[in-house]
Amino acid sequence: MVTDVRLGKEIHCFVLRRGFVEDVFVENALISFYSKCLGVGYARKLFNIMRERDVVTWNSMIAGYAQAGFFKECKELYREMVALPGFKPNAVTVLSVLQACMQSQDLVFGMEVHRFVVDNKVELDVLVCNALIGLYAKCGSLDYARELFDEMSEKDEVTYGAIISGYMAHGVVDKGMELFREMKSRALSTWNAVISGLVQNNRHEGAVDLVREMQGLGFKPNAVTLSSVLPALSYFSNLKGGKEMHGFAVKNGYDRNIYVATAIIDTYAKLGFLFGARHVFDQSKERSLIIWTAIISAYAAHGDANSALTLFDEMLTNGIQPDHVTFTAVLTACAHCGMVDKAWEIFDSMSKKYGVQPSGEHYACMVGVLSRAGRLSQASEFISAMPIEPNAKVWGALLHGASLCADVELGKFACDHLFEIEPGNTGNYAIMANLYSRAGKWKEADEDTSNENALGIYAMLGGFSGLMKEGGNVLEDLEKVAVYG
Repeated sequence: MVTDVRLGKEIHCFVLRRGFVEDVFVENALISFYSKCLGVGYARKLFNIMRERDVVTWNSMIAGYAQAGFFKECKELYREMVALPGFKPNAVTVLSVLQACMQSQDLVFGMEVHRFVVDNKVELDVLVCNALIGLYAKCGSLDYARELFDEMSEKDEVTYGAIISGYMAHGVVDKGMELFREMKSRALSTWNAVISGLVQNNRHEGAVDLVREMQGLGFKPNAVTLSSVLPALSYFSNLKGGKEMHGFAVKNGYDRNIYVATAIIDTYAKLGFLFGARHVFDQSKERSLIIWTAIISAYAAHGDANSALTLFDEMLTNGIQPDHVTFTAVLTACAHCGMVDKAWEIFDSMSKKYGVQPSGEHYACMVGVLSRAGRLSQASEFISAMPIEPNAKVWGALLHGASLCADVELGKFACDHLFEIEPGNTGNYAIMANLYSRAGKWKEADEDTSNENALGIYAMLGGFSGLMKEGGNVLEDLEKVAVYG
């Protein structure tokens, strides 16, 4: 790539010296080169000084923005093109803009582009139709996507892949599987999309079965297959299967793939095989943020804060900038081991040093750190001072801390907020019931659970064994439970 960039620059200098810069075809090629090799900023500078532009010029710049992830700029330039007299976006333009809309999940803009396609009779070939189906499916407009799909006279594997992925992404698994089974020929990419969708929807057994079926039909799993199915093995606590997948990856050279290595680390960590996770990390030659975060998260989940924080410091020393997931992992590690001062230091550095704005999850981690350390009043003050609305995770962390310290009043305070946010989460009721039980405050429990929510039965069941030990009347206790049931 370095040689290609140098050669491209030399050619550009040659173009300038020989006066070919006024040739629109040459300039269009330079825009494509700069977009792919040096960045869209260089391409845009050339685009801005061009005296003559044709449709290819605009398409090259719009495609450059879309491919580089500058979706806002891509859509803005498309609007400029549409407004120009004598210029009409074609199918190539539309494809780039629809991709930008799909990736940014901008359904409104995508529908505007679709309307332009219909009004201006832009050819609706397979590529454009696939892009439209992909847009509607990813944005959750599954009826529109299916309507377009059914109207297509010619469909390819991308067509099926786009709508199947859309169904899977929005939990409509059975319809996605129906379409998959309907396909006459399936590429490996389609199998991978379905396997990934099944895992994401907790259909772990189905995902593993599909991998077996795929292999039985002669398809060989690749890096995408492995990284998709490995989480299913941790769900089944199948360490042997995880090791077999790891062996397959090593044998076929996929262990060098960053996503496969990360999936193996995560799987081993969830299966309690931390030694194996660390071995995979140590063997990884190219360590990006994702693999650093995976191993830090592994140690954090196992309560080894020292190793997690040591790795975090090593990552920073290597010039890797942490993201919000990394910060969640190290703050979780601090919470497990009561490292309050270190947690404050890391939390304060997020926005000040690394430009990462704390989310509700990070605030919840800090509440967990303070609560586990018995600093409940400080945790309450921290929540009161939050610049964002506390979510269920924040109040849940406070409730858990109150439970650990047997603070009924604070627990009730946190639980009241949780009842409003997630009334159906019975886990909160169980924690509160246990708090009342341990404090022996059944009168307060009766008063607090006189409504129709599930807390009544959880409170009574949670304290039933305690009442029995105190010589309570069995029939009386059962009657109480029946009332709230």
